Amino acid sequence: MSRLKFWTLPESPVSRSRLSSRAFIAAALLLALGAAGGAWLLSSPATPPAVPAEEAATENADVDEFVAESFSDSGPEPQLERIFADIEAMRLDGALRRTENLLQHYPNYRLAYLIKGDLLLARVRPLDSFGAAPDAPAEKVADLRAEAIARLRGYRHKPPTGDVPRYLLQMNDSQQYAIVVDTRKSRLYLYQNDGGRPRFVADYYVTQGKLGADKQSEGDRRTPIGVYHVTAHIPQEKLADLYGHGAFPINYPNEWDKRQGRSGSGIWLHGTPSNTYSRPPQASDGCVVLSNPDFDTLGKNVQVGLTPVIISNDIEWLSLDDWNREREELRASIESWRVDWESRDTERYLSHYSRNFKTARHDFQSFAEQKRRVNLGKTWIQVGLDKLSVFRNPGADELVVVTFNQSYASNNLVNSMKKRQYWLRENEQWKIIYEGDA
Repeated sequence: MSRLKFWTLPESPVSRSRLSSRAFIAAALLLALGAAGGAWLLSSPATPPAVPAEEAATENADVDEFVAESFSDSGPEPQLERIFADIEAMRLDGALRRTENLLQHYPNYRLAYLIKGDLLLARVRPLDSFGAAPDAPAEKVADLRAEAIARLRGYRHKPPTGDVPRYLLQMNDSQQYAIVVDTRKSRLYLYQNDGGRPRFVADYYVTQGKLGADKQSEGDRRTPIGVYHVTAHIPQEKLADLYGHGAFPINYPNEWDKRQGRSGSGIWLHGTPSNTYSRPPQASDGCVVLSNPDFDTLGKNVQVGLTPVIISNDIEWLSLDDWNREREELRASIESWRVDWESRDTERYLSHYSRNFKTARHDFQSFAEQKRRVNLGKTWIQVGLDKLSVFRNPGADELVVVTFNQSYASNNLVNSMKKRQYWLRENEQWKIIYEGDA
């Protein structure tokens, strides 16, 4: 396994001393707590204190525990948490055994190899850094340290109990799951549609673009921010090894992105290369990347053409009361638009549209003139909406993406279509700024 050579150090016959491990313990604790930037300022006392007998007994009693430890779909975070807890409690033999167990389950996990190397090296000399092997490349160590911080923060700081992401205001009954990505925390959250209410299912560590989020242009190596949906599934056999077990493309750039002048393409959710368990928090060219096991698990819940993927720099959370209040306000605005269309009062109908409304064919003025002309020939109109979904766009703009199946009937026309609208809050009122086929 030459690709992992620099992470693994030969095991030393020298027994662990409290002196040789103190610096590593301090470094590991700083890592676990998420300390950032600057040099590691660590020191060791001149003489090692004796290890208390009761602590040694506790450590020895725990030695046989690890064989029976099991893993779940939750990823390596629970085990990493236990490893750092062992280090904090001076149970370095226990930490090493847990790390070896972690490597048995994730044999290509470079972060675990780094921790193992430090634990072994701490047996023979004090360490003054995280990733203290003399030939360990500084850039790779920094990447692994960033991954450890992101994973532990994500594991320790779950979404507030009972709160939901602000963006998932309405899933239609065909949408079984929704995906919400927090780029700042390198975390993907999966929610199930529980009778219209989003219910938390699981969360996963993810990688984003090398230069962060808020994609603006082709090749900027950033991950887009916005409301998207899965457009296809590309199986592993049709992809290069870089993309792992498969890919789910999303519809970037969407209509709002295009209106903002954003460009680019080929933004996917995908897996990792076969020789890599996971990648650093910022390592892709703009895609959202999961480990292959996480991709496989998530993929069981993805519906092509239906599953929304909402990517945010920092997720906003709402209590159920606030979430329901926002949802009902938007549903009322949509229903008012539908009723006013049926009324054949063209000016009331047009009052729901922003003066900045624009599509590929119309601005507001040409759209209004067309509607006035068409309505002159109408004696009755019926409009039905089905499969309604409402997702709030992340960011400063108060923007929502509304998608539905529309059935239209009048005295001289009958048709149906899947429509997508973008509603923008203007002067405390929701207005349609774009609409077209979905």
